[in-house]
Amino acid sequence: MTNEKNQKANQRGAARLAAVQALYQMDVGRASLEHTLEQFNLFRLGKEVEGDEYLPADKDYFSQILKGVKTHQVKIDPIIDKSLVDGWPVTRIDSTLRAILRSAVFELLFKKDIPARVVITEYMDVAKAFYDEDQPAMVNGVLNTVAKTYRPDDLK
Repeated sequence: MTNEKNQKANQRGAARLAAVQALYQMDVGRASLEHTLEQFNLFRLGKEVEGDEYLPADKDYFSQILKGVKTHQVKIDPIIDKSLVDGWPVTRIDSTLRAILRSAVFELLFKKDIPARVVITEYMDVAKAFYDEDQPAMVNGVLNTVAKTYRPDDLK
């Protein structure tokens, strides 16, 4: 049973990483949600691309994150803005960081069955996959601020 639970957790982690990549692609390449979902499901999730092996991902969870961020972005972005340093709205941070924060805040707001600490830890790991410098600490700070506001009982 534990192995099955770990496998599901790993597939969700892979789904989160893929969702950040997909949101980046949508942001930078102006690709549609439908096109991005199709491309990732056909060619990336659990496949090898340009020598990189993509881990098997929970495709349903991947889809939920992408659709959720797209649907709720008008609610998510102002929450991120309030949690960032004054003068640095979400539109001023780089596309990868923006994708990480949008995905994580979506989960904090709409995936209440997943503990806030798990969401924060998972997206810290995603941030570390892309950045070596201060960005993972910034992600941690923003997500802790959001969690304290929207899910305070999770952090007790």
